[in-house]
Amino acid sequence: MNAEILARLDQIEREEDVEIFYACESGSRAWGFPSVDSDYDVRFMYVHPRNWYLSIDVEEKRDVIERPINDELDISGWDLRKALKLLRKSNPPLLEWLSSPIIYKETGAIAAQLRDAVAEFYSPVASYHHYLNMARNNYREYLKGDLVRVKKYFYVLRPLLAIRWIEAALGAVPMEFEKLVSATVDSPELKQTIADLIERKKSGAELDKQPKIPVISDFIESELERLKKSTKLEDRPKPNFERLNELFRQAIQHTRKTK
Repeated sequence: MNAEILARLDQIEREEDVEIFYACESGSRAWGFPSVDSDYDVRFMYVHPRNWYLSIDVEEKRDVIERPINDELDISGWDLRKALKLLRKSNPPLLEWLSSPIIYKETGAIAAQLRDAVAEFYSPVASYHHYLNMARNNYREYLKGDLVRVKKYFYVLRPLLAIRWIEAALGAVPMEFEKLVSATVDSPELKQTIADLIERKKSGAELDKQPKIPVISDFIESELERLKKSTKLEDRPKPNFERLNELFRQAIQHTRKTK
C-alpha cells in the first residue's frame, strides 16, 4: 500500500503542478490501533511554483487538494501558505500531522522547519477548545443511550486524554494514542480496559452497537462533567508572522519559477 500511496502522490503532483514536501498518516493507523479493514488517511502539504503565488488573484485560488475517497484511501492536502496560517493559529490537526509516527514522504527542510516552529506557535487554549468540542460532539453523536457504538469510544477518549495532556502542560498533543494513555491515565483498571478495547479493535472484532463498557463510560461522563467548569490555562501572545513569512519565502525560492 505504501507504493500505491506514493504513486498517488506522484500523480497529484503532475496533475496539480505542485511539489508535495510532506505526507503522513493521520487516522487510526497513526493513533496505533488499526483494524484489519482500516483505510489509509493520508494528509499532505505541498507548494506551488513561485509564480502561482505572485499573482493578484492569489487570495481567490484554491489552497486545498482533495481526491474522492474510496474503500482503502482517503487522501487530501493543504498548500504551504494555508498550513503556515494555520500554524500561527496553533491548528491541532496540523500539529498532529507534523508529529505523525507514519511518514510516507518528506523532502527538503520545510517540514522540519515547521516542526521547529511548533513550540513557538503552540497555544494550549486553542488546543483545549478544539479537543473539548470534539469530545462533546462525538459523545453526543455516538455514546448516549444504553447501547453505544463501541469503536467510537476512541473518538471521545482521545480528545479527553488530549485535554489532560494540555492541562499537564506537556506541550503539543501527540498523534499516538498510547502516549496519551500512558501520560494521563492513572487508574490501572481504566488503563487495562482501554488496552483490551484496543486489542479487540486490532483483531477485527465487531465493535458496533453494544452495551456500554462501564469503566470507560463512567470516566468519559465524569470528565465531561468536570470540564463544564472553566479550566484556567495560560496562553501566550501570538507571535507575529515574520518567522513564517521568512519560511515561506525560502520555500518558494526553491520551487520552479514558472507556472
